Amino acid sequence: MPEPGHPTGATTDDPAADQASGAQLTSLTTQAARQLATTTKSEPQMQGISSRWLIRMLPWLDIKGGTYRVNRRLQLTVGRGRVAFEQNGADDIRVIPESLTELPPLRGYADTGVLTDLAARFQPRDVRPGEVLFEAGQPITDTFLVVHGRLTRYAEGMYGEEGVVGVLTDGDQVGDEAVGQAEPRWKTTVRADTAGVVLVLPWQTVQELSAREPSLAAHLAAYAEQQRRPTNRRGEADIPLQAGHFGEPVLNSGFVDYELRPREYELSLTQTVLKVHSRVADLYNDPMDQTQQQLRLTIEEIRERQEWEMVNNREFGLLHNTDYGQRISTHSGPPTPDDLDDLLSMRRKTKLFLAHPKAIAAFFRQCNKRGLVPGSADVGGHQVPAWRGVPIFPCGKIPVSERHTSSIIALRTGEEDQGVVGLHATGIPEEYQPGLNVRFMGINEAAVISYLVTAYYSVAILVPDAVGILENAQLGRVE
Repeated sequence: MPEPGHPTGATTDDPAADQASGAQLTSLTTQAARQLATTTKSEPQMQGISSRWLIRMLPWLDIKGGTYRVNRRLQLTVGRGRVAFEQNGADDIRVIPESLTELPPLRGYADTGVLTDLAARFQPRDVRPGEVLFEAGQPITDTFLVVHGRLTRYAEGMYGEEGVVGVLTDGDQVGDEAVGQAEPRWKTTVRADTAGVVLVLPWQTVQELSAREPSLAAHLAAYAEQQRRPTNRRGEADIPLQAGHFGEPVLNSGFVDYELRPREYELSLTQTVLKVHSRVADLYNDPMDQTQQQLRLTIEEIRERQEWEMVNNREFGLLHNTDYGQRISTHSGPPTPDDLDDLLSMRRKTKLFLAHPKAIAAFFRQCNKRGLVPGSADVGGHQVPAWRGVPIFPCGKIPVSERHTSSIIALRTGEEDQGVVGLHATGIPEEYQPGLNVRFMGINEAAVISYLVTAYYSVAILVPDAVGILENAQLGRVE
């Protein structure tokens, strides 16, 4: 009996099933016809290719000799770093002694024995939400290291209102500004927003240790003397000037002093060895050259890793080399228009924002809540979202933490504007692209051809305020 829906003599879509059932074919099947047809093929596709806006938007300098030295004016105000901690349970929290040199008064101090002694004198203290650690006007008697939690600094305004002037998070510190002052007092009030832990060190303990350790006393005295030298608003050694004078007074004289140990950036590299069997390279090249396709995808992967290194490398990456004075935390968790305004206000001529796509979405949600519509900017024919006219570019290389937070980077670019510049070397042997070469390494006994593919690059921050980071931006939905 024929199957329902299939009259006697009809065929199915499966020729093998038709032959097995004895069905009579009246024309050539498509499966057989394909053996004589030409197949149209695409080039090999790769899901890992991203827009790589950081590489595209940075101006690139051609570096000869593989090293780029950034000369700067002498900096007298020492920048703040962040201390590190080790935790062996809820009640055993210690500061890592070597990281105490991130405190401005201890920058460059090399006696590890004294640092270890000093680290051991910090005592942990739990803080509750809403707890006030100290109030403006009170004498500074302790220094505080924030292990974890979120604290906000407040200052009283002209009309009695309380204004937020800063946020303290993991690794930040307050109280070291008392060095060199006869009667130091707090300039702001600090209140805990969340539960957390701080390490506390009384200044009396520091004074007692300094009395016993001449090297520490001399280092703190030198720091205090340096802080008394005149500086401009950026902390650089001042140049004596006069303005608005009359007659013929004797003019002040001086000179511009430079850093004696300027930073040097050496070109980093990403390398791999591409292997192609000679039989494949000789025979399987129509309609596409196998070697060229292998090389194309290899270079794409190298460029992806290059951008990752430019963001995350500990030696030169933007996230690890941004000055801590140019880092701010969000005021309420998610990235808001107010937070990006704060980030913009920290530098002149901000050229671009870089953010993880999820951070951009979180920012747009905050704009929607406020009824704001972010603008757009035309970048090479692409319409890119923008805030205050500054384009916001997606960068998936910016990591998302386990707590589902991320960072937003603001950049000023270009050598003329003392911004951020990319570094590479052109004119290298067997150059395939600017800063990238492909070198033939030979054919081994297995008839496999090897090519060494290398990209040379780095990124330099010419002055500290060329880069700013909005940290701890919460990405999840906040109801």
